[in-house]
Amino acid sequence: MSMRTTIVLAILLVVVVLGSQAIFQVRETERAIVLEFGEMVQADVKPGLHFKLPVAQEAKKFDGRVLSLDSNPETYYTLEKKPLEVDSFVKWRVSDVSKFYESASFDLVRAQRLIQERVNEGLRNQISRRDMHEVVSGERDQLMGELRDDLDKVMRRYGVEVIDVRVKRIDLPARVSDSVYERMNSEREIEARQFRAEGQEQALAIRAKADRDAVVIEAEAYRESEQIRGDGDATSAAVYAAAYNRDPEFYEFYRSINAYINVFNNKGDLLVLDPNSEFFKFLESGDGT
Repeated sequence: MSMRTTIVLAILLVVVVLGSQAIFQVRETERAIVLEFGEMVQADVKPGLHFKLPVAQEAKKFDGRVLSLDSNPETYYTLEKKPLEVDSFVKWRVSDVSKFYESASFDLVRAQRLIQERVNEGLRNQISRRDMHEVVSGERDQLMGELRDDLDKVMRRYGVEVIDVRVKRIDLPARVSDSVYERMNSEREIEARQFRAEGQEQALAIRAKADRDAVVIEAEAYRESEQIRGDGDATSAAVYAAAYNRDPEFYEFYRSINAYINVFNNKGDLLVLDPNSEFFKFLESGDGT
């Protein structure tokens, strides 16, 4: 190979290398800028093929799609000074290439660290103004909306647009959860004892009322029975008096005959009586004298 051929090949190689360095491509999903000796000379380069000065200029590209930042769980304190462990994530993208390069130099790790710091600060401010109920359920959507708006306003200065901020999980720290569960068990136990005491009190009241009603019913029944018995005795006495006044001798005879039947009904009975007693006067003669 001659010297001329070697020189031509070397020149061609240099041309190819310089040509490859002079052409760069920006995809639809990318954002790009052009630097000249470290100074930005062209911002937000459109998608397509572009030319730059070899060696002197450099193209910097970054993902222009919506990106997700999954934050590590952090502990925040509510208005009542109760700790909550919050796990959140952020949806974001580059909105201003120039500002983003100046603040993060197209470094993804640096940009995520910057967003994470602002998210932690925003969550801390939002949660510290609310009690636990408002954070967990009452004003959770409002909290996320205010946090997204505040974070987006801050991050716009760094060329970042915050699309959304969401909380995946809110838990009590493990040491607090144990004490909360114990307190909940104690509260439930107190409620159970209270319910049992109220049940026993109601049972005693029902039994006392039943006993009182039973006594009242028995008393009323006894009163009615005594009244009926008294009325019967009065009627019987009236009938007896009427019958006796109509024929005293016959009534006396009839009573004596019934007495003889009842007395002498059982032959095994033994009576020790005076034969001349008034009881046997109707047995002495047929006429009863």
